[in-house]
Amino acid sequence: MQLSDYFKATRQPRYSITFALPLLLLYEGLAAAMSQSDAAGVRNGADVLLKTLFFGLGGKSGVAVFGVVLLGIGSWLVFRDCRKHPGRLQMSYIGLMLAESLVYAAVLGTVVSTLASLLLSGQLALVQEGSFGQLTFGSQLVVSLGAGLYEELLFRVLLVSGLVAFGLWLGWRKPVAVGVAILGSALIFSGFHYVGPLGDTLTLGSFTFRAVAGLVLSGLYVARGFGIVAWSHALYDVGIALMG
Repeated sequence: MQLSDYFKATRQPRYSITFALPLLLLYEGLAAAMSQSDAAGVRNGADVLLKTLFFGLGGKSGVAVFGVVLLGIGSWLVFRDCRKHPGRLQMSYIGLMLAESLVYAAVLGTVVSTLASLLLSGQLALVQEGSFGQLTFGSQLVVSLGAGLYEELLFRVLLVSGLVAFGLWLGWRKPVAVGVAILGSALIFSGFHYVGPLGDTLTLGSFTFRAVAGLVLSGLYVARGFGIVAWSHALYDVGIALMG
């Protein structure tokens, strides 16, 4: 196996989406297994935002339609990619993707806090993403998995890709469009954490930390695709929960 083949193949939908599917099943399964009162407080904000659009159109049926649409688009992308690249999935690649995600999750906090500290002239040591408060570990796990899945779907797949497409439509060169998309999505990603009644208190340190995290995650999405960035984000948050 050549690493160049691995890195090229695992950015494609047949690997990226297949790798992300267990994360979706884990999150939705754990959330569904929780009591109604517990689940109401732990649904990820990006998850709620995406599903609210469909709920407004069709109530509970609209939420079901969201799931069907999500799985349908993912299946179509995988099917199209498999036709373009015939052959069986290399299961060793899936294992390597998990190992790669674990490495990114392990270094994410250190890299982001170091870069954020440099931006703030050493005033910031570490701002942990998210505050679990008095949540049970099961609830913390649901929040962590949901952040990895739905925040990456919203802020990387939809927002970064949308901003890149908009930049290209304006006539920008692709590197410029990608750079602007990464920066813009990172700022929006950070600001999202302070919106609504459950939003965190806005501070320069926490906003900078999350903006830098958004830059790193957006760059990782562009370089390695949705599956790896979703698992890296989720595993990082799970690590925070375990240390808490």
